[in-house]
Amino acid sequence: MSDELKQLLVHADASPQFAQRLEFACRLAARHGAGITALYASPSASEALPVASGMGPGLAVKRENVQDTELARARSVFEQLRPAGLPAAWAEIHDFPLAPAFAEQALYADLLVLGQHGPGEGWSTLMPADFPETVIALSGRPALVLPYTSVKPGLPGRVVIAWKPCRGAARAVAAALPLLRQASAVHVLSWGGDTVAAAGGGPNIVSYLQAHGIQASWQREDAEPENLGELLLSRAFDLQADLLVMGCYGRTRAYEWALGGASRTVLKSMTLPVLMAH
Repeated sequence: MSDELKQLLVHADASPQFAQRLEFACRLAARHGAGITALYASPSASEALPVASGMGPGLAVKRENVQDTELARARSVFEQLRPAGLPAAWAEIHDFPLAPAFAEQALYADLLVLGQHGPGEGWSTLMPADFPETVIALSGRPALVLPYTSVKPGLPGRVVIAWKPCRGAARAVAAALPLLRQASAVHVLSWGGDTVAAAGGGPNIVSYLQAHGIQASWQREDAEPENLGELLLSRAFDLQADLLVMGCYGRTRAYEWALGGASRTVLKSMTLPVLMAH
């Protein structure tokens, strides 16, 4: 498995948060020598206002005008913010449902840059609230999800890893290796479950990171609390972290998504960027 970042895929839409995601992705790509693709996927491009029987021609034209305006606005943001010399491409999705179509394109990226669902104005607020986690689950690709309220999140410097000996957490850590190598501090938090590490034998998360040239502190506690999501965000704040790395726990059933409690809480209440994998 390659642990380099060479291709980022950014979710583009007409919301103000697209500029935040694109600007962050451009800085991250420049640091790692990567290229980016901005992939436009918005309900205004497909199903924001379904065509009902008996819809008058005037309303249909208005619907199309709104769609065109939002698409043009997002494309304009892309053209204004793309740095000179950075490999950057624009693409669009006009298929429904959006999440599976986006997930198919995500297969060709090393890291996705998505946004937390939040309140706002315009058609883009009709984007499904579970869009980030659904894309992560369907594509199997790691994603860096930016909080809705952050104006300009900084590149990762102080990183907290929520460690659990399971596939999702392992995939998230592996995807975060390029970021962890350039971090000023890495803290591992875990609660129970790592019986090999507890017994003092065999490899563990810290030895794995050391093998990749990353020094990390490890804080282990016994029982996993019921409010793990809230506790993770609180600990990340106390440690002045600017990135949380964790598995996206849950399962897919057709196109429905059932999240674990910690993942759901973090995605709902996140105050810092979160790198997730499933």
